[in-house]
Amino acid sequence: MNGKVFNKAILLSIAGLVILSVLSGCAQKPTPAPQSQGTTMDEVAQGKIGVLLGTVYDTYLQKNYPSAQVLQYKNYPDLILAVQSGKVDSGFINCQAFKELQKENPFLVTLVDDVFSNPVGVGFNQENDDLREEFNKFLTEIKSNGVYDDWRQRWFKDNNYEMPVIENSKANGKLIVGMVSDKGWPFTVIQDNRLVGSDVELVERFGAYLGKEVEYSDMEFGSLIAAVSSNKAEMIVSTIMITDERKKQIDFSDPYFELSACVMGAKQEQADAASPSFFQSVADSFYNNIIAEDRYLLIVDGVKTTGVISVLAVLLGTLLGALVCWMRMSRQAFVQGLAKVYISIVRGIPVLVLLMLIFYVVFAKVNVNPVLAAVLAFGINFAAYVSEMFRASIESIDKGQTEAGIAGGFTKTQTFLYIVMPQAIRRVLPIYKGELITLVKMTSIVGYIAVQDLTKASDIIRSRTFDAFFPLIMTAVLYFLISWLLLLLLGGVEQKTELKRKRNSVV
Repeated sequence: MNGKVFNKAILLSIAGLVILSVLSGCAQKPTPAPQSQGTTMDEVAQGKIGVLLGTVYDTYLQKNYPSAQVLQYKNYPDLILAVQSGKVDSGFINCQAFKELQKENPFLVTLVDDVFSNPVGVGFNQENDDLREEFNKFLTEIKSNGVYDDWRQRWFKDNNYEMPVIENSKANGKLIVGMVSDKGWPFTVIQDNRLVGSDVELVERFGAYLGKEVEYSDMEFGSLIAAVSSNKAEMIVSTIMITDERKKQIDFSDPYFELSACVMGAKQEQADAASPSFFQSVADSFYNNIIAEDRYLLIVDGVKTTGVISVLAVLLGTLLGALVCWMRMSRQAFVQGLAKVYISIVRGIPVLVLLMLIFYVVFAKVNVNPVLAAVLAFGINFAAYVSEMFRASIESIDKGQTEAGIAGGFTKTQTFLYIVMPQAIRRVLPIYKGELITLVKMTSIVGYIAVQDLTKASDIIRSRTFDAFFPLIMTAVLYFLISWLLLLLLGGVEQKTELKRKRNSVV
């Protein structure tokens, strides 16, 4: 990268941070309709209610309040943001986590306390009875020797949120556990870039009981049951309420906790509340979201993951797209038909659905790395579009040039390589650049299959800071910078091909 390009990158980075600071500092606190305790469920059901996707709250509302307007969110940070910003009038959350949440955000209030309660258990694949029975034995043992009572006392009564040291021989392999990292205290959070919480301690103790190293698969709550059903995780632990509907898909352990449901709302900000200055607000947001607990490391890891997936998917998609393009232009009807079917099917399937199909269906019986599954999904999707770009650019070259090359003594392959392809590349690059940027932005959905990319890192930070603006704007700026650098790179390639064309034309 030359000096001018580097200076541009620095200027754009500074501009992005300035925009980030201004937007974060200027963002006003939401002022939804005032809420207070003592509200009844009948009153709550008259407004918009937010629930976490895949939880039992939606089922409860459908059964008891069928006319209620329910909006589903994929994680708690999104749900809390919706409540804070007035997108929904209220939201369901477990009472234990909400008590801790209120300490961080005093503008949230309990509308209805203890709506209902349900036993909580660990989920297992229905064909994995041995592991489920081992966990039940483990649960019985820790209840009899006092470890369970100590666990409950520390996490739920004393509010002692320090993880104990648990010795583990790790001599018997690994235990893959599906878990949601943003359930909140006291259950599961990421602190100092590692999972901690009551559920984490329970899993670590079970891992030590088995002599297995615990490997966590951090995913959205709505993906947990699908993960254990397809053997992507051996067990799922994330305050999962035991219901008859869920029992049809997975088996549960004996209950280890009783979880109660509350309805939260946002109270109007007091008019006389002291507001920090603009610069103080920006400084506080920067420290809380970037510096505290070394959260910048989450962003760095997220950028690396996004970059790896994007680069590998582009390489795979380009090579596969070239192959599909060759098949599409083949004179054999069968080969050409296969290419047409591939292009039609892949372009007709949303990339998120394709990603889930590859991870949970195609590799249902294979313990594949989710990053590899993401690369395959995005590469396959990218190839369908790239193949048509390549075909259109090749067919735009006058056939007379091919005939002239052959007449001049070149073979068909040499004619394509030295005459047709250079011109086709120059014509396809502008469109190719746009599709590449689209692919980079599409990678933001990989959190659905437990990949911690840039967007997932932002969600984790929001789950700890509950900052509605800074993490989202920061993520937007970073995606912009990644896209801009890729455009610069491809722009350099385009410029070189254009200079080469001009030199050749002069000769």
